[in-house]
Amino acid sequence: MTDARFGPGCASVPADGKGSFAGLAKEPVATAASNNPLLSTLVAAVKKAGLVDTLNNSKNITVFAPSNSAFDKIPKADLDKVLADKTTLTHLLTHHVVPSRLAPAALAGTHPTLNSDSVKVSGTTPDFDVAGAKVLCGNVQTANATVYIVDTVLMPMK
Repeated sequence: MTDARFGPGCASVPADGKGSFAGLAKEPVATAASNNPLLSTLVAAVKKAGLVDTLNNSKNITVFAPSNSAFDKIPKADLDKVLADKTTLTHLLTHHVVPSRLAPAALAGTHPTLNSDSVKVSGTTPDFDVAGAKVLCGNVQTANATVYIVDTVLMPMK
């Protein structure tokens, strides 16, 4: 099946419970992310930006979710500066969200983001490049989103 979850990072998702693939599928995306230990930095940033309700209430979105290790690549002083500026943080986070669900078969291409810019994806399953980031675990389903966990924070063009 071409639309199954894929990527080396999928192995670290718990087998059962709220953080499992079955558990994630029952929750809206921000709530689901809070149950995934790989995404705790992203969840903290989403809360700080006030985007939990926006993400949880959006219908049929795709989220390129940076893993904790993706945030670790950003120098601490730079990350702290972004986290302290709600406007910049909101632009950064909404750059990771596409306003439609993208299955792996439709992932390659240029897609508009909620930040009013776009993100370019190239490659094929399981080797997608999302604006320079590699997909660690892709095609994760939540109640309202398709999630691709990526190894690098995507930087908006504006």
